[in-house]
Amino acid sequence: MKNTTKRNPFDYVKNVSYDKKDIMVDEVEEKSYAPFLVNRALSYHKDAIYFVNEMNTNHGLDNRLQYQFYINTLRKRNRFSKWSKPYESKKLETIKEYYNVSTQKAKEYLGILSDKQYNVLKNSMSQGGNNGRHSQ
Repeated sequence: MKNTTKRNPFDYVKNVSYDKKDIMVDEVEEKSYAPFLVNRALSYHKDAIYFVNEMNTNHGLDNRLQYQFYINTLRKRNRFSKWSKPYESKKLETIKEYYNVSTQKAKEYLGILSDKQYNVLKNSMSQGGNNGRHSQ
């Protein structure tokens, strides 16, 4: 019986990194291959970065060819890493909320405000009370 569930990009990363079995057996598998996500996942590893760069410069290749390149060139190794996430500034969020502006405008305001001005702004937003709970 054929597996009808769609593969996710991490299945392909695991396969080209460690399993080394050709799982791209039909057009459905080829269409479910997401080159950008596979490249991004592999780019976190020093031993794969040159191969990822090569695939980025040859982004026009078919999914099958990119997959075959990785499965045949990467050394067998378990590759897993957490994806880095953008830093969320609490100052930025406070400014956005206080002035009701976009992230871009808040970044501009942050560059203008001094630490003292920011602290005044932050303290003016501090609200007392019982956090919405009613006393009975």
